[in-house]
Amino acid sequence: MAGASFSTRIDGSAAINARLAALAAANGDLSDLMDGIGLYLESSTIERFDTETAPDGSAWEKSQRAKDEGGKTLTDTARLKLSITHRSSATEAEVGTNVIYARPHQYGMDETVSVGAHTRTINQAFGRSIPGGLTINVGSFERQMKMPKREFLGISSEDETEILALTEDYERDAVPEIEG
Repeated sequence: MAGASFSTRIDGSAAINARLAALAAANGDLSDLMDGIGLYLESSTIERFDTETAPDGSAWEKSQRAKDEGGKTLTDTARLKLSITHRSSATEAEVGTNVIYARPHQYGMDETVSVGAHTRTINQAFGRSIPGGLTINVGSFERQMKMPKREFLGISSEDETEILALTEDYERDAVPEIEG
């Protein structure tokens, strides 16, 4: 199976960048802090699937499936939500997913796509079950895909506040107090 990837770089606020730069200059290795930030952002990103909101607080446009069947947008199987993970190093924290369809959800999509030839099994027709199903061959075709942007990756204002708090905690714990 071929992999797919996309990358979004979201830098923190000037306050976060300044604080992290100062800590890096003083301490060098920020692995523990970056892992804490990554873990927090992973959790915050997963929570967006429950609240159905973008990092800026705007509500996602409800999907047709969620309208028809109830439930939440982007959580039919929860595959995308459950794929959110983080990784960190001494100098950075990343949050993301390896799910191939994450990109059109994050950025939206309005383009023609090619669909390769494939087989499809039909298990129901006209409201009646087809015993054993009926497998048909579908030739390749092109179709117009239009999907609204439902941004789930990013840093909210609450995230910025929490990252600053994590940074302050790290700074307080990492720098030993001088006894007088």
